[in-house]
Amino acid sequence: MMAEDLTRIYDRATFLFDNKEFVKAAELFAQLAQEEPDHLEVRMWLARAYYHSAQLGRAEEVLEAVVDRWPSEAYAHLLLARTLQRAGRADEGRQHLKIAEAMGLTE
Repeated sequence: MMAEDLTRIYDRATFLFDNKEFVKAAELFAQLAQEEPDHLEVRMWLARAYYHSAQLGRAEEVLEAVVDRWPSEAYAHLLLARTLQRAGRADEGRQHLKIAEAMGLTE
């Protein structure tokens, strides 16, 4: 895919996210993540879109991959903790919350 196309998709996805159309935004961010698998920002947008659209399993999957690849990404740890809490698995999320807090990020 051409860079201009990726930029257009990214702009549309962020617009949808900003307008709380999280499912549609997630579809576009998923497409971008497939095209650019090493792009942290896109993966974080995707995780947030999944989280806000209550696709918690998908959010968890993306965030687990992010913290594995970028372990110093504090917000990924925080969002993973919140995702697990929201899924009724707060105990599992506690370690990620502690990591985020140790990096200076709090809820």
